[in-house]
Amino acid sequence: MPALIELSGIERIFQLGDSEVHALRHLELSIAAGEYVAVMGPSGSGKSTLLNLLGLLDHPNIGIYRLEGRDVTTLSPEEQARVRSERIGFVFQSFHLVPRLTAAENIALPMTLAGIEPAQRAKRVEQALKDYGLADRASHRPDQLSGGQRQRVAIARATIMQPAMILADEPTGNLDRATGEEVMRLLEELNQRGVTLIVVTHDTTLGARARRQLLMEDGELRHDRTIKKKSNA
Repeated sequence: MPALIELSGIERIFQLGDSEVHALRHLELSIAAGEYVAVMGPSGSGKSTLLNLLGLLDHPNIGIYRLEGRDVTTLSPEEQARVRSERIGFVFQSFHLVPRLTAAENIALPMTLAGIEPAQRAKRVEQALKDYGLADRASHRPDQLSGGQRQRVAIARATIMQPAMILADEPTGNLDRATGEEVMRLLEELNQRGVTLIVVTHDTTLGARARRQLLMEDGELRHDRTIKKKSNA
């Protein structure tokens, strides 16, 4: 498969007072289109910094990030925002829904920002609500939804622009086990349809579901292993 993500010589350094914190060091990484990757490691290991960098929410001090063959580190903020809107979906532990918007309006938000015309927005939102079992919750605000329903709205919003990859940061962190299992099943179904799925987690059970595991420590990639899943046949 072609490389979706290529990181070359990535360094991310934060200035804290008089000291420098090397959040990412000498990072070399390639992720193919359609992969299912877990990024693991202890708190402060660099995994969230890596996710922010992949999502163009942050940028490296040194190095090159190519997404779909394009060096996105050289793009203007406006160009990066367009790439983020069209090619990257985000799912967060705390949902990040807009409180005053309904479920339908939250799902439509990326399309609204991208200038997609209302009739097409309405059609795609209606289908997404149906796909994620939220048709009867379309007019409910986030505070009227359960945790699982809020995360389903977040996944619908993340995928409404049909992105190349989904970045999920502790996606089951605020959910009970059964609801977390349902959310992971939804994300894994998207991966089976060809969407690249990158999950940041400190949960080894969650990480073990992925076909590839990256272990971060002190800003460095310490282990990179691919798990061969047993066939059900």
